[in-house]
Amino acid sequence: MTTSSVTIHGDCDPRFETIRSVFANNFINDLDDGASLAVTLDGQLVVDLWAGVANIDLGTPWERDTLTNVWSSTKNATALSVLALASRGEINLDAPMARYWPEFAAAGKDAVLVRHVMAHSSGLSGWTEPMSNDDLYDWDKATSLLAAQEPWWEPGTASHYHALTRGYLLGELVRRVSGQTIGAFLADELAGPLGAEVHIGLDQSLDSLVAPVIPPTITRDLSILPPESITARTMTNPLMRAEQAWDEAWRRAEIPSANGHANARGMARLLAILACEGEVDGKRFLSAEIANRVFEEQTNGSGSPMMPIRFGIGYGLTSALVPFGPNPRTCFWGGWGGSLVLVDLDARMTIAFMMNRMGQAVVGDARATGAIKEVFKVLRAHEPDRITDPSTM
Repeated sequence: MTTSSVTIHGDCDPRFETIRSVFANNFINDLDDGASLAVTLDGQLVVDLWAGVANIDLGTPWERDTLTNVWSSTKNATALSVLALASRGEINLDAPMARYWPEFAAAGKDAVLVRHVMAHSSGLSGWTEPMSNDDLYDWDKATSLLAAQEPWWEPGTASHYHALTRGYLLGELVRRVSGQTIGAFLADELAGPLGAEVHIGLDQSLDSLVAPVIPPTITRDLSILPPESITARTMTNPLMRAEQAWDEAWRRAEIPSANGHANARGMARLLAILACEGEVDGKRFLSAEIANRVFEEQTNGSGSPMMPIRFGIGYGLTSALVPFGPNPRTCFWGGWGGSLVLVDLDARMTIAFMMNRMGQAVVGDARATGAIKEVFKVLRAHEPDRITDPSTM
C-alpha cells in the first residue's frame, strides 16, 4: 500500500490499520531509510510491516526477510536464552555465577549472582585490561579477562550499563551449562522452532539479506567524561564505531550484547515467548514462574548517568522515567540508534521496531515510541480488557 509518497509493504489486522500511517510518517518526515515494524498478540502477528531502502549505496529495497544489525536489542534474545535454561532448572537465577563457571570466582566475585549480571549490577560493566575492537571477536580472551578481574563496585548495589560485557558473561554461562554457544542455543531452542529471524553470529548464506546500518550523524562526545568514571571506562574500552557492523568478521562473531541480526517480525515473534508467559504455538519454552521473575526489581535508577533505568531480571522495567505503556508487567530493551522491543505480559503483546538509519538514542526513539502509543490507542478502542488501567496513557 502506498501512503503519501512511501510504499508500505506487509499486513495489518484491520484493527491496527492506523499503525500503517504512523509507520509511513517516519519515512515521509525523513526519519527512516529502511525499517520494519511488528506487533504480536497472543503470539500471533497482527502487524508485520516493512518499507524503504535496505542498502542506500545500491538502492536495494527493504524486503520481507531483510535483516539488520540491531545492536543492544540483541540483549533481549540473550536474556531470553538464560531464562529458558532457568526454566529447565539448569540455571538458578539466584545462584552465584561461579557455580557454573568456577574461574569466575576469582578476585572476589564468588558472590556475584546470575541475576546481578542479568540486571547490569555485577560490577563488570567493562574490561579493566585494554581491549581492541578486534578483541571482541576473541571469545576466550573477552571472557577470561572478565573472569579474572575485580568488580568495579559492590555487586548487586547499583546498575551501570554493561554495554558489551553482559553478552559475554551470559553467553559463557549458557555455554558452560548447555554445551552450546549462545548463538547455537538461540537458533536450536528458541528462534528456530518459531521461525523467528533473529541471529547471534550470522551465517554467510544470509549476508545478502543484511541492510547495512547507517551511522548516526551526531554521536555523544565521550571525551568530556572523567576518564576514570565507570561510564568512560565502560564505553571507551573499546570505543565502538557503528561502521564496524559492516565488517564480515563482525557478522560471523557472536557478540551477544551487540551483533544480533534481525528484523521486527523475528524479534516480535521471539519475545512473544515472554509475553505469553512461556508458551507460543502450543510449545512451552519458559515456565510462567520464570517469565514473571523478570519483574523482580533489582535496581531502581541507580548507576550510570547515561541510563538511570529501573532494572528487573534481564530487562528494563517501565517507570515514570520510561513510561512504556499502562500495564505493570511490561519490560523492554532496545539498541543503539533507535531499535526497540517492548514486551507486555498483561496484554500478551510484543511490539518491535528495527531499522538501518541510526539516530542518537541508546534505547529507542520517537520512531518506535510513536508506534507504541498508537498500538495502545488501538487496544483501548478495540480490546480494553488487555489494559489494566485504561485511564493511563
